[in-house]
Amino acid sequence: MKLLISSSIICAIAILLYCGSFSSIVTSLLEQYPLTAYNTSNSTAQGVLLKKSTSFFGLPLIPATFFASDRPANMTVPRAIKQAFLAIEQSEGAGARVRRSIGTPKLRNFSPFLMLDHFSVSPGAGFPDHPHRGQETITYILNGAVDHQDFAGNTGTIEKGDLQFMTAGRGIVHAEMPRQNSDGSANVGMQLWVDLPEKLKMCEPRYRDLRAKEIPTIQVDEGNVTIKIISGQSHGTDSVQELAYTPVWIFDITIKPGGKVTQPLPIGWNAFVYTLKGSTAFGVGKDQTTVGQYHNVVFEQKGDSVSAEVAKEAKEDGQFFLVAGLPLDQKVVQYGPFVLNSQDEVYQAMLDYQSHQNGFERAKGWESEIGKSMVH
Repeated sequence: MKLLISSSIICAIAILLYCGSFSSIVTSLLEQYPLTAYNTSNSTAQGVLLKKSTSFFGLPLIPATFFASDRPANMTVPRAIKQAFLAIEQSEGAGARVRRSIGTPKLRNFSPFLMLDHFSVSPGAGFPDHPHRGQETITYILNGAVDHQDFAGNTGTIEKGDLQFMTAGRGIVHAEMPRQNSDGSANVGMQLWVDLPEKLKMCEPRYRDLRAKEIPTIQVDEGNVTIKIISGQSHGTDSVQELAYTPVWIFDITIKPGGKVTQPLPIGWNAFVYTLKGSTAFGVGKDQTTVGQYHNVVFEQKGDSVSAEVAKEAKEDGQFFLVAGLPLDQKVVQYGPFVLNSQDEVYQAMLDYQSHQNGFERAKGWESEIGKSMVH
């Protein structure tokens, strides 16, 4: 989905298309843009096997393995905050602005999550033709709309409240361009990169759209808390379907002043919150911490729920994006849009992209129509 690398890296990769000596160019590139490599570990978790699953033709099923039982809120074990930090705004793509939290020096090695961007794309900016291999991207539109187009002929638009789950797999080249809003407002959303299990890195690419009208929305705490269940389970309600190969639970939660909620989470999964509006207190008792807008809040693995509340005297609602995912016990080597498990696999991805093979055959001579609208 959205390109999460700088234009300088795009240019560096593009050089491969015009130069003959691949190995020497790779060596030069890696001196300027070193590979990001790290190990992730999967803690042992005990729980109940998730009954609901979705099978995709031709691929092995990766189950959403463990989840907390549906116990009353006063019987769950709230997770403590490990760290909380402000996501600093920066330039990205061609004219876009993003607040990146995951995938920065503040937060790496947080399997299965690779990057999280809170993006704002004004008219004339966007993310023209670019490749991916080895990850999934989840894009959630908060305002406006974004068009997409890829080299396989897939096209579509996601609007306010919609999501798109894209599996890059063995290779995709696509463009993501914002709509021109009549009032001139920016197109705003969240994009999360999720790692793929090693045995699914070379699966066929695919898209899954989830429309706002399909997302179950519930109210708890006498109407003081609204929960959009994008993926997962909340207070006895399941999401419509599983849309990612790597198991993730995603909730968009809004709390009115004086409201509070406890959301159960799968045991042993990594979890975080990104705060979109207002100030929200997370945790309980002496461990409770109030966090303002545009912060990433990372929780300890120990525990099976996240507790949140907004003070009665608050002047606005608190809104946050709560995400949990199954950690993958595998090495991650990332170079721009390519996320694999070894340096050799990254070199091969660059070679495949250069020579239009092993998943990138359709990239030869392809140019998106929507990318041509880019204002230079």
